[in-house]
Amino acid sequence: MGIFSRFTDIINSNINNLLDKAEDPAKMVRLIIQEMEDTLVEVRSSSAKTLADKKELTRQVSRLEKDALIWQEKAELALSKDREDLARAALMEKKKSSESAAALLAELTHTDGHISKLQDEISQLQDKLSDAKSRQKAILIREKSASSRLKVKENIHSNRVNDALNRFDHYERKIDDIEAEIESYDLGGKSLADEIAELESDEKVDDELAKLKAKMKRNKK
Repeated sequence: MGIFSRFTDIINSNINNLLDKAEDPAKMVRLIIQEMEDTLVEVRSSSAKTLADKKELTRQVSRLEKDALIWQEKAELALSKDREDLARAALMEKKKSSESAAALLAELTHTDGHISKLQDEISQLQDKLSDAKSRQKAILIREKSASSRLKVKENIHSNRVNDALNRFDHYERKIDDIEAEIESYDLGGKSLADEIAELESDEKVDDELAKLKAKMKRNKK
């Protein structure tokens, strides 16, 4: 009875509601799947036994029906021999066999209904099991993704990361100071290339000045 009670509970259960109440959805899905698989094994074993019982009932009904026919034939034989007493006794045995066969037939009908219902419920449970396994894959993927995101968020908001970034800022400022100090040494000093460039510029100015003087002399004449 316990098997079928738990089996019915699973069939009627709403997996979403179970997951909503679970502290660890991934663990809950694993437990649901394990429970369904265990129940399927038990119910299939029970179903196999019920089918075996049905075959035995069928054999008994067939035997009792044959016995009833045999007693019918014996009653007819006895009556043909003017042995009404034997005919009556044979008909009584026939009646017993027929009544037993009818009782077993009623039980067989009940067994058929039980097997049919059981097969339908097994089919429902298999569908729920497939659904749970599909959800298990999705939940595991979401759980891994969420765990990864949580680690990233923890690192982003971690004091260690902020301290490291502050140290970077400090080092960058120190480098800026060193570079500024280097540049200060270059202020007021001229490189060889700078001095040569200035000579070239002065020479051009001298040429322009000479040309201007020559032009003014020509204009005075």
